[in-house]
Amino acid sequence: MFADTAKIIIKSGKGGNGHVSFRREKYVPDGGPDGGDGGKGGDVIFEVDESLNTLNDYRHKRKFAAQAGEEGGKKNCHGKKGEDLVLKVPAGTIIRDALTDKVIADMSGENKRQIILRGGKGGLGNQHFATSTMQAPKYAQPGQEAIELEVRLELKVIADVGLVGFPNVGKSTFLSRVTNAQPKIANYHFTTLNPNLGVVDMGWGDGFVIADIPGLIEGASEGIGLGHEFLKHVQRCKVLIHMVDAASVEGRDPIVDIHAICKELEAFDPALLEKPQVIAANKIDAFYEGENETIAALRAEFEPKCWKVYPISAVSGAGVKELISEVKQMLDQMDDTPVYYEQEYFPELHVFENEAYTVSYDEEKQEYVVEGPKIEKMLGYTNIESEKGFLFFQKFLKEQGILKELEGRGIQDGDTVRMYGLSFDYYK
Repeated sequence: MFADTAKIIIKSGKGGNGHVSFRREKYVPDGGPDGGDGGKGGDVIFEVDESLNTLNDYRHKRKFAAQAGEEGGKKNCHGKKGEDLVLKVPAGTIIRDALTDKVIADMSGENKRQIILRGGKGGLGNQHFATSTMQAPKYAQPGQEAIELEVRLELKVIADVGLVGFPNVGKSTFLSRVTNAQPKIANYHFTTLNPNLGVVDMGWGDGFVIADIPGLIEGASEGIGLGHEFLKHVQRCKVLIHMVDAASVEGRDPIVDIHAICKELEAFDPALLEKPQVIAANKIDAFYEGENETIAALRAEFEPKCWKVYPISAVSGAGVKELISEVKQMLDQMDDTPVYYEQEYFPELHVFENEAYTVSYDEEKQEYVVEGPKIEKMLGYTNIESEKGFLFFQKFLKEQGILKELEGRGIQDGDTVRMYGLSFDYYK
């Protein structure tokens, strides 16, 4: 069965606890603390596998967890890092937070591998807590907790051109003629049950990908039938080909059909109607003249909208070359950048949203101090040494209202902010 959606629960690895131990050697009667640090928990990583084209692997198993980090040991031995969990998905898979439906990652284009949940940081062993007044600390830091999240995987077909139309208008036959795809072709009123993709070869290594979007029905945008499952595949397409039965073999009115499909496209996502569109008036082999009243009516109705009408026969190939040439010309005039969904949801930001933080001022050191489990955990999950990580941490401070509170306390450019051993210069 073709699967293009799945809902699963993913969990990163818990950080290993720091260890409490003391040196016990024959000639060292009062050995100091030597408890090792805990290992970092494993990350949950999504990776594109070009050999996959469905999400079937996630239909029967729902829970996936990375390995926890090991506890630290004696003699300053650090715990082993937890093994990462790598989940393989097809190109074009969008990962969304199941609760808010916001995008966490879009696994398409150059984004072949992305860490979705970071493992917990390992806790520090008791050797780190020795001071001049406390030389035998019996305390070690626990490892950071794992992050668990329910996500929805959604596969959107990646194609330059989307072929839309009601069932039995000849889309599968057309696709088999112009591409290397081999869809099942028959008079199915229940239509193709999964999108078929094929590459149109224009010669000299030039071409484009076309997708036969399963036949739509009225009410699809409201979820009737498999509407939502199919309509989302249109979103990535740059050009749409409306295919209609110009011979009205089943008594359908092509103009009414196009308006009905446009209504469903607009109801699902108004931006879909802004895409360049062209009309393929199929089955001209069913009547003697090159054009009939239906084709003339289609031209009168849609060419004022700049939607060109091409009479074709998917069976004989008549008019197909002209249609494909027009579509390729339309694509050549467009931006080559693929449709990409930006990240809207950052799991690390929301894990700590119910935990408190404090902002104070250290008069002695003349520094602003920000503390709390929320800050400590965020620092553990974020690599602030990288530009991307630092920008992410700044976004966290802004969204949590911490920057606003610092400003309310009178912080000025150049003032120092201290967070768990890390110091930053503040600049607005």
